[in-house]
Parts: sequence; structure tokens; C-alpha cells
Amino acid sequence: MGNAQPLGFSLPEGKSKVQFPIEIYNNLVVVPIILNHQLPLKFILDTGVRTSILTEKAYSDILNLPYSRKLTISGPGDARLVVAYITNNVSLDMPGVQGRGHAMLVLEEDYLELRNYLGTDVHGVLGYELFSRFIIQVDYERKLLTLMLPHRFKEKRKYHWIPAQIQDTKPYITTNLQLNDTTSLSAKLLVDSGASHGLFLETTSSEKIKVPPKHVRNTLGRGLGGEITGEIGKIKSINLGNFVLPDVVTNFPDPETYRDTLKASRGVFRNGSLGGEILSRFTVIYDFPGEKIYLKKNSAFKKKFYFSLSGLTIKAKGSRLKNFEITGLRENSEAQKAGIQVGDQIISINGILASDLNLNIVNAFLNSKPGRRVVLQIGRGTEKFKKEFRLVDPL
Repeated sequence: MGNAQPLGFSLPEGKSKVQFPIEIYNNLVVVPIILNHQLPLKFILDTGVRTSILTEKAYSDILNLPYSRKLTISGPGDARLVVAYITNNVSLDMPGVQGRGHAMLVLEEDYLELRNYLGTDVHGVLGYELFSRFIIQVDYERKLLTLMLPHRFKEKRKYHWIPAQIQDTKPYITTNLQLNDTTSLSAKLLVDSGASHGLFLETTSSEKIKVPPKHVRNTLGRGLGGEITGEIGKIKSINLGNFVLPDVVTNFPDPETYRDTLKASRGVFRNGSLGGEILSRFTVIYDFPGEKIYLKKNSAFKKKFYFSLSGLTIKAKGSRLKNFEITGLRENSEAQKAGIQVGDQIISINGILASDLNLNIVNAFLNSKPGRRVVLQIGRGTEKFKKEFRLVDPL
């Protein structure tokens, strides 16, 4: 071979850690990647997947990457077939980090529609291969990622750690949930940095897990099989080591829509998963080799959990992702009562042109605090309307 550079991810000779800026969209960590030394892309850092995934085949086609095989993955209820390809010996570099000899899953189409629902150009997902090599610190507040070699890592004094089990390449924790005044559960949860939500609980995993009396029905997210639907309510609290988070918005997915082939682990039992809406309240250190997760709370720790105060689901479209289309509208929400319809285009929000905003800002504003007045100018076909409503907490 001549070239002794190691396969997998590595740091330059003599370096034991690197740090570089990241972006945060909808509680997801987005890192810069250079694919095969040529193409600058952005990938989500995802503890819930094993193999790196490229969500659009157009990019691998541009680089003429060879595919070793074609896979067909069936979605929930075998309704939707997802076609993907495997390409081998790919290089994935990040600032100060080299990655050689990787296998990558390439989706034939962008089934996840990441860029439209995050409102930024995101092209893929990076998983276990990175976490198995380094101890990884995610600072959501300062938007910094630090990668450290495990043998040089020293325990952090100001952090609280909780034991994690790495099973089938994914991290699980067992933690106490106070579901309501009378019911608590020691729950096994997948720690899923590639999910925006706070908490997913599967009602089929324990008879204690029931949808709370006060709940709303909604689309919970997207998996490879399409939309995940279910109920959303609040549980009383979740314990993470010494930390207690109260009134956590919790998703209770319909079992038939939630068999997501990317995140499923055969033979590993779990009660649900914990995602970015909770993780982003901490600086998090993932120590897969030592099977620990370290937490230090940040300024978002005390932020209340709200669910979709506007009742709107918005997708960013167009080449610059500056066209905001309403793709979902919750039944009986204030926005629906104000006469907003699916398919409407948002022209301005409280007098600010939508084209001056990004989807992150739009969503943050529409979920900021109950009681806030929202004035939307919307386009419907050739007509324009002004619609006004207040943000209301449905839970």
C-alpha cells in the first residue's frame, strides 16, 4: 500500500483532539464534510445510525462513485419501498479529521426530505463510525464539536455522567420517568442525537406507558418509511442522573408507522428514545468506548417544553429554501381557526418578509411562547390574505 494512513477516522500525527464549529437546526447537529476530497457537504451527527448515509444519489453520481450493491428496504406495513445503494472506500473528511475507506449507504431519492424540513442544505447522516473512534463533545450553546482520542481523555469534573450501554452500535440509557402523579417507570431509551424531538415512548413496550388524557394527534416526524404519526402529550418528569426535567413533551407513535429501518435494532429491547429537544439543554460528551454519557446543563436547561403552539408544519422550498409552504395544520389549532390552509405560502410574519428569514427562525418564532400574537401574510394561488392568531399551548 505504501500509504500507512489508517482506515476509518483519524487525527493528524501528534494530535489528540480537534475542535470545529457546527450548525444547529431544529436541535440537530450539522457538521461540514468533504466527500472524496472534492465535494463540500453537510451531514447530521446521529448516534442512532450505524453506517454513513448520503441522502441524494445525485452527489455520488457526480463523483462517479461505484456501487457494490443495491438494497431494497421496505417501509412500515411494507407499503413503501426505499431503494438504496452501497458504495465502498469513500473518504469523509472534516476540519482536522481524515476519514478513509468508509462504506456509505446512498439513497436513490431524498426520502427523508431533510433539507426541506430543516430549511438548510443537509446531504447526509454520520453515525457510529465516528463515535466508535473518538470521545465526542457536543456544545449546543457555543456550537462547537470536539473530538478527542479515548486514551487521552480525562474525566470532566463539572460534568455528571450516566452509564450507557452500546448495543448494536447505538447508545442506550436506563432512566427514571415519572409518567404521571402515580406511575413511574425505569425506562430503557435510545439516545438519538439525530432526532429533533425530546422523548418518544412506545406504548407497546410497557403497560405503564399510556397516552396522557390531555393530548393532541399529529405527525411526529419522518422516517425512511414516510411520515410517523401518533399522539403528543406531556409526562411529569424525566431524570437524567442528577438532573430532573419537568413537563416533558412526549411523542407516542402509532406502532405501525414507527418501524423505522434506519433506527431499529434487531433483538434490542427499548421503551423509546431521547432526542435533541432534551440533549440540546446540555453540553453532551459521548464516550462510547467507556460506555458513559457526560452531561453539563447549559442556559437552555430551564426552557419550558412546548409543542407546536401555532399548529403549523412548514416546509422550506426552492433553490434557496426561502419559500415557506404550510404542509400540515393541526385540527382545531388557532391557525386553522384563523382560516389558514395547507398549501398556503407564507409571505411575511409580523411584518418581516419571509425571504429575509430561514426556517429555523420561522419555527422558533411560531413556537416561542403562548399568548404571542402572530400576523401572517399568506399567498394562496394568485390571492393574498392577512391572517392573525395567537400562539396557544395545546397541552
